[in-house]
Amino acid sequence: SHPVARRILAMAEPRLFLLRRPYDEKAGRLRQDITVDEVRKMKSFFALSAADGGRRVAIIDAVDEMNTSAANALLKLLEEPPARVTLFLISHQPHRLLPTIRSRCRVLGLHPLSAPDLTAALTAIGIAPDAPDALAALSGGSVGQAVRLLRQDGLAIYAGLTTLLATLPRLDRAAMLKLVDAAAARGAEDRFTLTTDLIDLFLARAARAGLLGEPDVQGAPGESRLLVRLSPHDGAARAWANAAQMLAQKVRTGRAVNLDPAALLMDMLWSIEATAQSIAAA
Repeated sequence: SHPVARRILAMAEPRLFLLRRPYDEKAGRLRQDITVDEVRKMKSFFALSAADGGRRVAIIDAVDEMNTSAANALLKLLEEPPARVTLFLISHQPHRLLPTIRSRCRVLGLHPLSAPDLTAALTAIGIAPDAPDALAALSGGSVGQAVRLLRQDGLAIYAGLTTLLATLPRLDRAAMLKLVDAAAARGAEDRFTLTTDLIDLFLARAARAGLLGEPDVQGAPGESRLLVRLSPHDGAARAWANAAQMLAQKVRTGRAVNLDPAALLMDMLWSIEATAQSIAAA
């Protein structure tokens, strides 16, 4: 009932700036990335004087979605932050951020929602998930990520990815081409982005399995046994963690230079195959 809360809900609070992916009027959808132009708008907001001289707040949701130019522009802002400004950088994959951005922020880790709590939150907005445990595992307990997975058929995509990676250390070529064709088709930009995010998630789960053992909850049928097979020890965990970091950089670079999505995805899968073969040969 507080007037500030009402203004925030109505996106009418003059001391708050929300930075997120802009809407592309021509394409009729959100852009894939947060662009440098949006960061410039935020800088212009900071240049204005607050009506009551109070603190101003900017929320970047999510900083993972910034392209390279936008991230560099944000870094310059963090190096010389405006007075009486608080910036909240929401990140679902902090390891993908520039180290120079991470080093200038105070980390506030939020605990993920449990499967029952996530299901309750989704039910409250009219969504009844069929596989709540798997959804909680893949979404990291995030309601927003869970909605994204459900709307974009993320559980099925992850199941298909798991089926393909089960053929490691030598990927099934026909299955690989099928996955690439589906993710890199014209007009399937959201599916491509989600596929690369799910690959990153699988590698993170593989690295974790090498350190902690079989996960309690599967993201797809057969995933737990696969993770243990691919990552049987801490050396394998390090290899998968390094692969995740390398591929995250490839994705950022590929988007920055508009690399062909199919070529980028194929390169990622070849790299995963090479990592699996090196672990098997060790």
